[in-house]
Amino acid sequence: MVKASELYQSADWKSEKHVPVIECPDEVKSNEMFDVKLTLGKEVAHPNTTEHHIRWIQLFFKPEGSKFAYQVGHFEFTAHGESTEGADKGPVYTNHSVGIAMKINKPGVLLATSYCNIHGLWEYAKPIKVK
Repeated sequence: MVKASELYQSADWKSEKHVPVIECPDEVKSNEMFDVKLTLGKEVAHPNTTEHHIRWIQLFFKPEGSKFAYQVGHFEFTAHGESTEGADKGPVYTNHSVGIAMKINKPGVLLATSYCNIHGLWEYAKPIKVK
């Protein structure tokens, strides 16, 4: 039987265009809102075409000492130049980047997952402290 964890790939986002990047402070104040930016292709650009694109990014938070993670958000990118005139001839493209605000009251790990329509599932984790 295949486990979901076996489907996810990871690498250094500085050299792999499919790895989601989490940009936020390393340490935040308890119960105070902070900004998080999720992107792909920060150092190596990822295509955004009808044929090759990022479909979605998800963000989870796993508090330190907890067995379970909490889904913070699921963000879909659904316009990649599709058109009745053909591939990449459409009038709109969404880019695989999203910003959110959130707050936490415990330290833990932020986990971003993403899906490329050709290269599958990818993940990246970032520890975050609370002061």
